[in-house]
Amino acid sequence: MTAPRTRRAAPDHIHPEDVPLLAALSALADPVRLLLVRELAGSADWERACGSFDVPVGKAALSHHFATLRAAGLVEQRDAGPKRLNRLRRAEFDARFPGLLDVALRPDPDPDPDPDPDPEPEPEPEPEP
Repeated sequence: MTAPRTRRAAPDHIHPEDVPLLAALSALADPVRLLLVRELAGSADWERACGSFDVPVGKAALSHHFATLRAAGLVEQRDAGPKRLNRLRRAEFDARFPGLLDVALRPDPDPDPDPDPDPEPEPEPEPEP
């Protein structure tokens, strides 16, 4: 016999007006969280469940990343049956930090993968007589 399922508590949401700039910058500085924000920006509201993101972290770490995004006022979540759906709070966040999300959502500049394909060989030292 399985134990009855308990209902999980709804997540707490912090309005972006109550978020310090440092918390917003810190939330966007992590590569996994930035990936989550970028994917949410390209999705319709409430379309993406937490488990639908292809990220290189486990469930516990993913939950922590979403909690950080909620605490920064970037993400709103709601439960829909067994899934927790997400929405990027773009308008609210933009009102608090104009332009910050636009900068974060820009594609990363491509680093030059091979800056010097044919480097000059180092001259060999002269043998001592």
